[in-house]
Amino acid sequence: MGFVPVMWGVWGLLIVLLLSLKVYAGRLSQNEDDQIFLDEAFEHMKNEQAAIAAKVNSLKPVRTAILYLAGAATVFVIGYYIFDIYTQFK
Repeated sequence: MGFVPVMWGVWGLLIVLLLSLKVYAGRLSQNEDDQIFLDEAFEHMKNEQAAIAAKVNSLKPVRTAILYLAGAATVFVIGYYIFDIYTQFK
């Protein structure tokens, strides 16, 4: 197997992971409310919302890391083809 299919495979895998995390975070935060519960009778709802927010916030470092890796892979792919064009016309 050559270098180019592996390069595109790694790039594609990173993009799929990034999109999957984005969809998962969206599904988690779908049930998140933008309300403040001041009455003690709603303590269970407050705990549920805190658990949802904690799950969403725990995904942020992973999503940021994959975003940077996907960005670096994109720059690498573009750089590879620019270098390839340059060497062909040299």
